[in-house]
Amino acid sequence: MEKSLRDLEGSTTGESSRDLIPEPAPRPAWGSKVQYILAQVGFSVGLGNVWRFPYLCHQNGGGAFLLLYFLLLLIIGIPLFFLELAAGQSIRQGSIGVWKHISPRLAGIGFASCLVCTFVALYYNVIIGWSLFYMFNSFQYPLPWENCPRPANQTQAECVKSTPTTYFWYRKALDVTESIGASEMNWPMTGCLVLAWVLVCAGMIKGIKSSGKVMYFSSVFPYVVLLCFLVRGLLLDGAVDGIRIMFTPKLEILADVQVWRQAATQVFFALGLGFGSVIAYSSYNDRHNNCHFDAILVSFINFMTSILATLVVFAVLGFRANVIAKNCVKEHWPGIVGLIHNGILTNDLIPKENLTIEHYSQWYMNTNQTINLTDYGIQNCRVEDEMNKGVEGTGLAFIVFTEAMTRLPASPFWSLLFFLMLLNLGLSTMFGNMQGIITPLLDNFSWLRKKKTLFTIVCCIVGLLIGLLFVQRSGSYFVSMFDDYSATLPLIIVVIFENVAVAWVYGADRYNIHL
Repeated sequence: MEKSLRDLEGSTTGESSRDLIPEPAPRPAWGSKVQYILAQVGFSVGLGNVWRFPYLCHQNGGGAFLLLYFLLLLIIGIPLFFLELAAGQSIRQGSIGVWKHISPRLAGIGFASCLVCTFVALYYNVIIGWSLFYMFNSFQYPLPWENCPRPANQTQAECVKSTPTTYFWYRKALDVTESIGASEMNWPMTGCLVLAWVLVCAGMIKGIKSSGKVMYFSSVFPYVVLLCFLVRGLLLDGAVDGIRIMFTPKLEILADVQVWRQAATQVFFALGLGFGSVIAYSSYNDRHNNCHFDAILVSFINFMTSILATLVVFAVLGFRANVIAKNCVKEHWPGIVGLIHNGILTNDLIPKENLTIEHYSQWYMNTNQTINLTDYGIQNCRVEDEMNKGVEGTGLAFIVFTEAMTRLPASPFWSLLFFLMLLNLGLSTMFGNMQGIITPLLDNFSWLRKKKTLFTIVCCIVGLLIGLLFVQRSGSYFVSMFDDYSATLPLIIVVIFENVAVAWVYGADRYNIHL
């Protein structure tokens, strides 16, 4: 295999390019195949599986979106994932070295991957810091976001107008300003960010020898928590409603091009395509490893994890929506009785107090045809309406889901478990992001290899210093900006150039034969 690669390299870029990227000898290797699979799964399975995928699925056709996503995973995701696995494993270089090996003019693809990884790592570790902040606050009973502040002042009025969880997120956790711009530091979050970078540095300081062992816990523990939440969630009242709403297919929405775009983008992000981390991890494999099997296995695990997380999220959200809808019925009941006393409604139109939410909703729709109940402050209390509120991104994890946990018995325990799961999901992904930065640079600049540990520490310190931008009181605006713009378009461009490099520069048939 080595001879074939060198012969091919000479025929493609000239004999002088054979020694262009000298391979370090000996190159570190994974302790076992299990460590490698867990590392790839840990990187690809991240926070997006818990909050982005469920939101997209619910907003874009439910069960129909699942079928579309699975189709695009087969057509686009797995082939591109295999492309990166095979390239890293056969050439045994990071993203810079791989594309430089194919053609020196393509080295920019690798540098672009490193840059995208850097942007993502900067704000991704801030989210880990948020998880640490909530995890530490979960040791209180009752949970600090369960009730509004006790003093009857303006802040309590603000809390009552929204919800205690929303108030805690914006006023206590983020202490957010009214607009973007320079502001004073949020010191509790700054401390959490420092701790987050210390954890990342500790897991990366000895390369894959340390990060591989950490993966045994950081990659497996989230599945234990998800299974615990699934069992507990399915026992909750209203969980079935949440899952039913989630999986109800809306086939007509598939005619919308935006749904296809969102599904394809989620495939890219879910598998970590274009970051260079997949290439970095596979570069520590034996050249004869069966990467065909790895591509299918990791992609399948990623998809099933998204399904599992979606079941958990909507079981809990269904419970939350059911509780809110029941409270809504109780809240509007006095208004209905008042309409009868005022002669607006007759006794035979009033629903019984023991009616279910569905029966109340049906009564509301029937009665509203003859009298506009909203004019009297009486609203329809529907589980579906509550399910549609605030289920995207950080709002799902730090507002809606935290509110649902306050309604569970032993809420601090479930809160601690949830944010510990988010911490592990974030760390396993961060390890991949850091490998996508450090490995290509070490491979490309030989003088850095002698100071590998120091270079890793310096990278983490620089990341922390730049990351202070995100823990100002206005930092959440910068997190949203980086999340929306720093990786989406650049990542797609990187993947497009990867395909061009293989299909037209290197040759797809030649790539398949020699890699």
